Amino acid sequence: MDEVARLLALLALVGGALTIIGAAFAYFLDETRRVERTLSRALGAAPQPMLTARGRGTGIGFDLATSRVCVTWDRGGWRLDYRLEEVVGVEVIVDERVAARAFRGDVRRGLDDLGQPQTLVRLRFVFDDATHPDFELDLWRPEDEGWRDRLTAGEALREANRWMARMEALLRRTAPQAAVAKAPPLLAAPAGPLFDDLKADPEDAIT
Repeated sequence: MDEVARLLALLALVGGALTIIGAAFAYFLDETRRVERTLSRALGAAPQPMLTARGRGTGIGFDLATSRVCVTWDRGGWRLDYRLEEVVGVEVIVDERVAARAFRGDVRRGLDDLGQPQTLVRLRFVFDDATHPDFELDLWRPEDEGWRDRLTAGEALREANRWMARMEALLRRTAPQAAVAKAPPLLAAPAGPLFDDLKADPEDAIT
């Protein structure tokens, strides 16, 4: 009996240890956390504000104290760094048409039509850079329905509207600098994405 009890206790300890290791592993590999880590390394501080597109592995982060912007894709594997004054505008694209836009020096076109999207809700950030002039984040696609931690179509529209207001305020307060020679934005080397062959686990689907 003593041998059986010791064996059961050992199995319980091993099972608990494996559970803890698995939870820590999943936490570290979480898509949003990987994107946030890349943005934090690039900006030298936690990004504030930050926006990520769940399921796409993309994100954008700002450090308003240092007037820096970073965009990342491939679940944080690649990134581009910009200065805040290089952001010239933002567009909301709904079902392949520009539903709203705000550009520095232009009159804002607000998001008035909040009808139900059918195929896409996308934010497109535009930069004053000839090589990498824009960056897109798809906030919603039809295949997102039923997955945990992903926005619904209505939530994506509201999030896009909030970011339109936020970017309009930033564009108003960020005056463009006098024309000077500038280096292109930094394209960072890949951060060595882990387990790129991992696909969405069907068990995550809400049934």
